[in-house]
Amino acid sequence: MNLREQVEALLPNWRTWYPSLFDAAVDLGILRARVCDPSTLLLQRRHEGVRQQAEQAHREKWNVEGEPEE
Repeated sequence: MNLREQVEALLPNWRTWYPSLFDAAVDLGILRARVCDPSTLLLQRRHEGVRQQAEQAHREKWNVEGEPEE
């Protein structure tokens, strides 16, 4: 069931009461804010695992071992 269907199931005439679907969903308790660790909001941390997988795939494809020497 998508968001619109959930809201319409609980409040069929939501358009007469709310300016947007999201406002209705928040008031009805369908959408809720979650508290998370601020460090998880950084894109660098979110994409760290993806970047590591890409680096590993590169190493495997090109037979590269370890970090490059500077």
